[in-house]
Amino acid sequence: MKNIGIILVRIALLLILLGLIFGHLASESYQIPEAKKGIMGFLSLRPMHVSSAYLGIITAGLGFVSIIIQKRRDSSFERKLQLLHLFLWITALIGIFYSYLTGDFGGREYWEFNPIWALPIFLSFIVFLVFYLHQVGFKEKWPVYQWMWFTGIIFFIFTFIENYLWVIPYFRSHFIADMTIQWKVNGSLVGAVNQIIYGTAFYLMEKISGDKKTSYQKLSFALYFLGLFNLMFNWGHHIYLLPTEKFIHYIAYAVSMTEWILFIRIFYKWNKQIKENKQHYYLFPYRFLMAMDYWVILNLGTALLMSIPAINLYTHGTHITVAHAMGTTIGINTMIVLGASFYFFKPNFLSIKALRFNTILFWTVQFTLLAFLTALVGMGVQRAFWQAGLTSKSFIQMTDASSYWTLAFIILGTLLMLVMGYFIIYLLFKSFRKNNVT
Repeated sequence: MKNIGIILVRIALLLILLGLIFGHLASESYQIPEAKKGIMGFLSLRPMHVSSAYLGIITAGLGFVSIIIQKRRDSSFERKLQLLHLFLWITALIGIFYSYLTGDFGGREYWEFNPIWALPIFLSFIVFLVFYLHQVGFKEKWPVYQWMWFTGIIFFIFTFIENYLWVIPYFRSHFIADMTIQWKVNGSLVGAVNQIIYGTAFYLMEKISGDKKTSYQKLSFALYFLGLFNLMFNWGHHIYLLPTEKFIHYIAYAVSMTEWILFIRIFYKWNKQIKENKQHYYLFPYRFLMAMDYWVILNLGTALLMSIPAINLYTHGTHITVAHAMGTTIGINTMIVLGASFYFFKPNFLSIKALRFNTILFWTVQFTLLAFLTALVGMGVQRAFWQAGLTSKSFIQMTDASSYWTLAFIILGTLLMLVMGYFIIYLLFKSFRKNNVT
């Protein structure tokens, strides 16, 4: 039977490519005085951009897990589960984009499509959970990345149910409770998906280094539980501005600050990491994992600062938050997806010239992304001053003052789309020509 994981990863790469294209088109609206209507308008392009990127990351995570565990056990039951999961997932994707293209909205932030299409997503995760447990079993001791995949799937299912509590009239009639759940869900869902994606990164690091002991060490599990702890409780910093119980804010702040442990540990291992970079740099999958590591440092530092209430008061609802979200999605998650795709599909560069060209493009992505996020932060600072009432400028004047940042944002975003698009198309082309995976 064909590895369903390969199909899922191909779909994921296409979704990420669409996300880049929709994002570029949406950015152009910043330079258009009159808002366009229809599917090319910002109101349609933004959710298509967000959903494409977000669903692309989720699909890739499920695809990589499928590739890794499919060969554990071969049975007709396993094949039926995979085919059912694929059918449900594709049905959901088709329904979601049909909903957007026909203007059939009705969901909430990040899930604006008609809620009916949430049902196949939910069912597909239930099926995938059964498939996962069927394949890995409980006879052997699980490495840390298998626990990450398992808890990621479990918490996605649980949080996804919370995500649609608003369809019940009781929650819709209580505004504060409704907003609290929605903002909590957005943070927790990202944490659940990160468990799946980061678990894949752990798996790749084990395979590249050849060191299996690290995946069973107490320190690895301690860091895993710290991440899981944050997934469950640090969402409270998303709701600082809501008039909820203060103890929720205090707990969330305290939990968020535990991430300093991860931050300090990353710097502690810095020298060892540099040596590893020199040793494995020739491997293209490792280059993307190396880049992911640096983006983790930058984005974790940003998240820690944004978790401080006095800073969050100014950054909330600005492009600074967008920069953090896009830095995490592109700098961390997409780098893992690209690195894993290079590892599993094994595309080889046939000449030194091609290797050098792709190396230049790799670094172009990293520096362009840094400049792109800087432009977003620049736009966010302008908005933060205006939002906090520290300037007497009108909204239009504030927007005009950000025009240079906005132009840089569009130009850099276009370059990022082209260069990352090249890598995605290259990987897709190679995956269709070479179906064997590690």
